[in-house]
Amino acid sequence: MKKSIIYRIALLLAMCMVLVPQVRAAEEEAEGAGEAFDAKEVIFEHVLDSYGWELPFSHCRLPLPVIVRNQEGQWSVFSSRRLTNGESYKGYMLAQGGDYNGKVVAFTAEGEAYRPLDFSITKNVMALLIAGVLLCLCFIPMARWYRRHPHGAPRKWFGFMELVFDMLYADLIKPVLGRDARRYAPYLLTVFFFIFFVNILGLVVIFPAGANLTGNISITLVLALCTFLVVNLTGTKHYWKDMFWPEVPMWMKCPVPLMPVIEVFGALTKPVALMIRLFANMLGGHLIVLVLVSLIFIFCSMGAAVLAGTTIIAVFFSLFMNLLDVLISFIQAYVFTILSTIFISLARVHGEPAVAEQPVNEK
Repeated sequence: MKKSIIYRIALLLAMCMVLVPQVRAAEEEAEGAGEAFDAKEVIFEHVLDSYGWELPFSHCRLPLPVIVRNQEGQWSVFSSRRLTNGESYKGYMLAQGGDYNGKVVAFTAEGEAYRPLDFSITKNVMALLIAGVLLCLCFIPMARWYRRHPHGAPRKWFGFMELVFDMLYADLIKPVLGRDARRYAPYLLTVFFFIFFVNILGLVVIFPAGANLTGNISITLVLALCTFLVVNLTGTKHYWKDMFWPEVPMWMKCPVPLMPVIEVFGALTKPVALMIRLFANMLGGHLIVLVLVSLIFIFCSMGAAVLAGTTIIAVFFSLFMNLLDVLISFIQAYVFTILSTIFISLARVHGEPAVAEQPVNEK
C-alpha cells in the first residue's frame, strides 16, 4: 500500500515537471503584449534553436553569449540579453520575420540586413556541451572502476550499464560485424548513448535540459555524416569494386553505367535515411505534446466546462505521449545504431574464399 502511494506521488511529480513548464510558457506567450494566443508561434519557438534558455516557473530567460563577425572582419562578443525586445547592439539585432527570423543580423551601410559569421553559444550548442559532460561523468568513472577491478562484478548503476553494454555488443555489434566488432564498437556505442542521452534530456523541460537536439535536422545530419564517413573511409576494396563494377551482366554497367549509378545513389541515400528517420520521429513527439498543451488555451474562451474537460484530456494525453517518448528515445537510438552497424558490415565485405576443386573419383 505504501509503495502504491509512493508510485502515485512520483507519477504526479513527473507530470508536473514535464507539463507545468510547457503550460506556463504557453500561458506567458498568450498573455504577452495583450495578443491572442498563437499556437503556431509558441510551438515553433519551443522546438527551434534560440539565443537564450527559458527558465521554468519564472519569467526569467538565461542569456547566452553571442559571438559574431561582420563583413568588415570585426568580432563582437556580448550577451544575448542585449538583443531582447527588438533592441539593437553594436549594429546587431534579432531579425523579426523574413528569411533570418530569430537569427542575429547585421546591416550594411545601405541598411540592408545580412547574416554575419555566427559562432554564438545557442541553446542547442549549450545542450550539446551539457550532454557531452554528462556522458563523461557517467562513463569515465565506470572505466576507472573496471581498470581497478578487472575481474569484479559491478553493482547498481555500473551493473545496469554493463547490462546495456552487453546487450548492444553481444547481441547486436558482434553478430553483425564479426571480427571487426572490437574495431567499431567504440563509435557505435558512443553514437547510441549520445542519441539516447540527448533524447531523454529533450523530454525534460527543466533547465539544463529541454533542448530539442535530435529534432533539429542539422544535428541528425552531422550524426548521419559521421556514419557515412566511417562506412566509406574504412570500406574494403571489394566494397568499392561492387559499387563501381558489380557482378552483373556487362550491358548493365557498360556502355551505360546503370548499376554503378544505382549503387552510388544507394550509398548516398543511406545517411539521408538515417538523418530523416531520427529527425522526424523525435520532432513529431515534441510537436504532439505541444499541440495537446496548446489546445488548453485554444478552447479557454469557450467556457469553464469546456476548458476543464480540455485541460484534463490534454494533460493526460500529454503525459502518455511523454512516457511513450521515453520508449521511443531508446528505440530511435537503437535503430540508428543497428542501421549504422549494418551499413558498416556491408562496407567490410571481403572476397569470396576460393573453393578448391575436388578430384573426381575415377571408377
